[in-house]
Amino acid sequence: MSLPSMALPGQLLGPSTKYAPGPGTHMHDSNIYASIPGPVSSSSSPATATKPHSNTTSKPLPLLSIRRAPSNPSTAVLGPNSGSGSPILPEVSSTVLGRITRLGPRFATLDIVIINDTVCRESFAGLIRREDIRATEKDKVKIEESFRVGDIVRGEVVSLGDQSNYYVSTARNELGVVVAKGEGGEVLVPVSWKEVRDMRTGRGEGRKVAKPF
Repeated sequence: MSLPSMALPGQLLGPSTKYAPGPGTHMHDSNIYASIPGPVSSSSSPATATKPHSNTTSKPLPLLSIRRAPSNPSTAVLGPNSGSGSPILPEVSSTVLGRITRLGPRFATLDIVIINDTVCRESFAGLIRREDIRATEKDKVKIEESFRVGDIVRGEVVSLGDQSNYYVSTARNELGVVVAKGEGGEVLVPVSWKEVRDMRTGRGEGRKVAKPF
């Protein structure tokens, strides 16, 4: 398995037998996953591991890390189709990645930061309506049991909406929360399509979880 040049949150990067987790990554079930979007880099581990009851040292594993995309729009990464400095715009059927910023009784708002695997020059405002969260039993959907502020969500643009928001859907299995944050800022691990859990305390929370890669 080769390393991707650009990773999305929740994307599998490689096994922990071949790499060591670094900044911007986390480990789950002996695999290393991306925690933030950005370019992936592999570097020499700063230290070697000493085998127990032995004077020999094992060869250090390459350290995987992800560099956070710059927040300044003038220095942000541009996509291959962005032209001479023109920002990439979301289109209907674009796959986007964004951070949940606010919850309401009938919608969740998000800042779109990645469009079709390309980091945006600037973020775009998105809106996930309650009826676009899930494909079935839409009348039973509750916003607070699907998303929380700070979650990273993968979705699909279903409408250009109004002048201030793009309408985004998470109704397909592969769409939804890819990185969930707990109240203390800890990363919560998906245990089903509708629940994430703090593996240290065992506390569970409801989410509309995206199917893993």
